[in-house]
Amino acid sequence: MKGLLLAIQFLTRLPTPRVTASETDFAASIRWFPMVGLLIGALVAGAGWLARSDAWLGALAALAVWTGVTGALHLDGLADLADARGAAHGDRARLLAVLADPHVGSFGVVALALQIVAKLVLLHALVAAGMWGPLVLIPFAARIGPLAWTRWLPPLHAGLASRFRAAVRGVDILVWAAVLAGAGFVWPAILVTPVLLAGWAVYLRRAVGGVSGDGHGAGIELVETALLVAALL
Repeated sequence: MKGLLLAIQFLTRLPTPRVTASETDFAASIRWFPMVGLLIGALVAGAGWLARSDAWLGALAALAVWTGVTGALHLDGLADLADARGAAHGDRARLLAVLADPHVGSFGVVALALQIVAKLVLLHALVAAGMWGPLVLIPFAARIGPLAWTRWLPPLHAGLASRFRAAVRGVDILVWAAVLAGAGFVWPAILVTPVLLAGWAVYLRRAVGGVSGDGHGAGIELVETALLVAALL
């Protein structure tokens, strides 16, 4: 239970009891990321459902909760990675330097705008169609990503991703893969998730050379958007 509380504290802005934890405890909390995704998904779907009388209002409510409950944590990673890739021009040292820069540049701003607009439009379509199940499951599926990427990719530097690396066990991925497979009976399109996760891992290895906290955050955002598209196809 401590791991779940730590995961909720890290991935969301939801109030939780204070927990005393070691570095090892914090790293092990990654095993609970998909469960936190289910919680986020339930809140997002609930917001959309409550405001469903108007599809755009429902979409805006769902997006506001999605962004607010996560504190825009993953959007920050998307912006940082977009800035780094846009400014690097093939220079790895510059890429790493821009990733470490807390400021947001023009590439990051454009990436954020496109991501927010894309989610709003896709949420509108799902709210209009009354597709609440996918809204619950999408944040869950996307948060399996950090477990897989941590196992598959080398850490880009000594930071968040490197701390998680030793904590992810093969059995953790197998358990969540089994849950994902079970979710496929409710919403078959969710079974495209492993392809999306693998695709992002290949991209990070070729374009960046490894994974960092920003790579995890950007991947979660992009996988969520891709799954919103899959829900409509």
